[in-house]
Amino acid sequence: MKLSSHAIIQHALGFAVLVAGQWAGDLTVLGLGLPLPGPLVGMVFLLLALIVAGRVVKPVALASGVLLRHMMLLLLPAVAGIGETYAFVVGQWLPFAAAVALGTVMTMVVTAMVLQALLRRPHGRGLGDE
Repeated sequence: MKLSSHAIIQHALGFAVLVAGQWAGDLTVLGLGLPLPGPLVGMVFLLLALIVAGRVVKPVALASGVLLRHMMLLLLPAVAGIGETYAFVVGQWLPFAAAVALGTVMTMVVTAMVLQALLRRPHGRGLGDE
């Protein structure tokens, strides 16, 4: 698949916006001494920007789509880390299992709530149609 120069610029701009959000979060955490990961704060900033804009701009949609399509590759370091610390995980199996179970249940509940909210919307209305 050959991308045009316009498409490459759009993707690069989208990645720049995502990285800028992460940097803004990192700087905020460092500046305020917050006990939170900078990328998490950056994602909150990005969410707020998307809410204010009322839609997802095309460059961000393109860049995030690429990242989402390759999500498993992004999770490989975490999986490898569990393999590397297997002895610790086995020694702490109960809290580890509880965290996995609780995280799974919380994810399912939030997903169900979002789905219900989206299904209540009138047909044909997207996120940017307000």
